Amino acid sequence: MIEITILSGKGGTGKTGLTAALASVAQNTVFADIDVDAPDLHLILQPEIREKNVFMGARLASIDNELCTNCGLCVEECRYGAIHYKAEGGLEVNPFECEGCRLCERICPVQAITSEPSLNNHWFISDTRFGPLLHAKMGPGEENSGKLVSVVRKNAKEKARSVNADFLLNDGPPGVGCAAIASVTGADKIVLITEPSKSGFHDIIRLIELIDTFKVPMYAVINKHDINPEITKQMETFFNSKGITLLGKIPFSEEMVNAIVAAKSIVEYAPESDIANTVRNMWNTITETVKQES
Repeated sequence: MIEITILSGKGGTGKTGLTAALASVAQNTVFADIDVDAPDLHLILQPEIREKNVFMGARLASIDNELCTNCGLCVEECRYGAIHYKAEGGLEVNPFECEGCRLCERICPVQAITSEPSLNNHWFISDTRFGPLLHAKMGPGEENSGKLVSVVRKNAKEKARSVNADFLLNDGPPGVGCAAIASVTGADKIVLITEPSKSGFHDIIRLIELIDTFKVPMYAVINKHDINPEITKQMETFFNSKGITLLGKIPFSEEMVNAIVAAKSIVEYAPESDIANTVRNMWNTITETVKQES
């Protein structure tokens, strides 16, 4: 089973649209949406949830004012300034400032402070018209997205092995943060999708520098390549200098937007279009490369 993760240096480059398009041509594949902070692959794949699981997030402290003596030690020692005196007396923890370090819990002389993990995060195993999908949903302001990415990936791999899938295709998060790092580690192939803009070029370079540290082979796709031919050419030259195979270039097209509005991949929405044929060629290139390497 080969794990392929699709990443972008910034949001809005068409990562999920490409993932859905590849999903519609891939065979014997399990899919995972590991952009856990803002998942949207389910909008196109329309999954039917089969299993719902709780992911325990960061811990949140709370104070029992019946036990608290108002000694103020926790207020002094909390480096995040999350503990405050209430106007009516007593102490309280601001849940938006608490980082779950549990220092206050450990130093409280009367054990008036306790902490519990957040249960406001979930991950799912679902069925779609293309195959099994594993995905997740984090509550607003929740933390540990990197850990949730790892949980979804781990279970997606187990699912792929259980059904003897040839591929695991991940729709990854944008950027170079914790979630992106958790998406790269241990992957077999990375497909980069970018757009020909100054910000797109800058951010894809940062992402490539990150992936280089993990020694994971990369492919590249330039979306909306015709909106700036000059930067597109610069990107092609850069990818060539880095030894990154350019899988293809996708032109700007309203059909891509219309397909997403219709909750379909571009291959489903316009199967005879040039973009659909480009997507098929991309997947063929990936699978042929994998066969040659094996």
